[in-house]
Amino acid sequence: MKKADFVKLVSDKASVSRKDAESVLNASLEAIQDILIKGDAITFMGFGTFDTVYRGERETTLPGTKRRIKVPPRTSVKFKVGKNLKDAVSEIGEK
Repeated sequence: MKKADFVKLVSDKASVSRKDAESVLNASLEAIQDILIKGDAITFMGFGTFDTVYRGERETTLPGTKRRIKVPPRTSVKFKVGKNLKDAVSEIGEK
């Protein structure tokens, strides 16, 4: 699904214009990004938690060449799925 399709879905579900839905979506994504940049986590009960994790420097092997390289340290975003979302998605396979 592309962003435009998602905006249409949200506008239909919320009974608002596409322009308003896109504006709220963009503001929400920006707010989530700002929270993560500050190093804080954000939790949506039942849906999941967005958090950051620090990954230290490590060595890895390039596939095919067997050459060893160093991967620099970095901070990544991680998402832990919530129970309601996990249960809803797991029902797909049961149908």
